[in-house]
Amino acid sequence: MPDEGVTELLARWRAGDRRALDALTSRIYPELRRIASRHLRRERGGHSLQTTALVHEAYLKLVDQKRTDWRDRAHLFAVMGEIIRRILVDHARAVHREKRGGGAPSVVLDDALHISEKKSFELIALDDALQGLAKLDAQQSRVVELRFFAGLTVEETAEVMQGSRATVNRDWVTARA
Repeated sequence: MPDEGVTELLARWRAGDRRALDALTSRIYPELRRIASRHLRRERGGHSLQTTALVHEAYLKLVDQKRTDWRDRAHLFAVMGEIIRRILVDHARAVHREKRGGGAPSVVLDDALHISEKKSFELIALDDALQGLAKLDAQQSRVVELRFFAGLTVEETAEVMQGSRATVNRDWVTARA
């Protein structure tokens, strides 16, 4: 989706124009669905969150962002990627806390259940790893978050981070290692 008009709509929304938010929403909704769908495909089978519900929950959190100084499309999708990540991690933790005995050892009844729990634990482990990486190198952690969760390109990530493509590539390779 080209940036054309998104930055202007963000500025108008920041200034309090409700119609700009409506126009922005219709403009970015298909891309948000694509990002959410991509993340849900990585999740366990039978995930209780559906793409539409995930997008709508993310949207509600987005419009609640009162102090964000929106710069452009890449910045918007960086924030949305972070919001989607938080929703999925919080959901995975809640599932394990409430439905799985609050962290008590689970008994695997069949392969499907094992795979389902494994996917949730992988998401939680990824979030824990990102938090650990952030303590060591906040910039590398942010690059992973923008590339993996927000789905931004190297160029968009560099723009959001106000850095160079070479630095983003280097951080991406190092963080993945």
